[in-house]
Amino acid sequence: MRHLLDTTDLSLQEIDDMIAVAIDIINNKEKYAHICDGKKLATLFFEPSTRTRLSFEAAMMELGGNVLGFSEAGSSSAAKGESVEDTVRMVSCYADIIAMRHPLEGAPRVASFKSGVPIINAGDGGHSHPTQTLTDLLTIYREKGTFDNLTIGLCGDLKFGRTVHSLIKAMCRYNNVKFVLISPKELAVPDYIKTDILDKSGCEYTEVETMEEVMGDLDILYMTRIQRERFFSEDEYLKHKDAFILDLDKLKTAKADLTIMHPLPRVNEISPEVDDDPRAKYFVQALNGKYIRMALIKTLLEWGGTI
Repeated sequence: MRHLLDTTDLSLQEIDDMIAVAIDIINNKEKYAHICDGKKLATLFFEPSTRTRLSFEAAMMELGGNVLGFSEAGSSSAAKGESVEDTVRMVSCYADIIAMRHPLEGAPRVASFKSGVPIINAGDGGHSHPTQTLTDLLTIYREKGTFDNLTIGLCGDLKFGRTVHSLIKAMCRYNNVKFVLISPKELAVPDYIKTDILDKSGCEYTEVETMEEVMGDLDILYMTRIQRERFFSEDEYLKHKDAFILDLDKLKTAKADLTIMHPLPRVNEISPEVDDDPRAKYFVQALNGKYIRMALIKTLLEWGGTI
């Protein structure tokens, strides 16, 4: 039995294989419609979510399986003081695989020690969001046909954005990938990401404070929202929430084949006028999330010998 707690739990070959399965699902949906007949996915979301939770539920249903779980801690026994370990041990009795989101970093890893079924980390605090990263990788591959020789601009909240941290860790494993880190100084990528991941991998990166000065260099622009829930004060959030807004004017110098991504939800960091630009791929990205989660569920259950 294996879990997915971080994207680096997977080898590059395993990622390639999973992406191949996702693409096959896209092209041959009926082939996979009964892969998980009789299987159950438990969604344990101790932190609110829309896209990730519904994406997991849709993925399992389209594989022929069923879903049970909760969408916030207040509707679970956590509200009574039950530990994560006990919750997971109990749910393991009812489900074949668990997708878990938790506000505390490392909670899915702690849960994995007590779980009798595979655990998928659906986001833990500001730490990691591996299934979003797999979604991003599938999107990049479908749009660019490769993971090598790309210049990726990451824009917005790079300090608290777990999707950004996970994507950096994943893409640093490929060849000649360059990052352009676009943020105010207060929301810059944490030092440990620079020293432990970017520097150790030899991945080239630059830090700037405006997207206009680097737009023409980018193959991918990955926008993120300024996350209210990650700030310690309302004043700090209000200070930064409108720091970066992408509009058509800022795209004038961009490449014709730029890929614009966003993990969603969007607040106002991408103007709605950009939605109709053929380079805007964030809603395609959301759809890709369902397909890669289908591939992940199938793969983990196969590795565990239960399908």
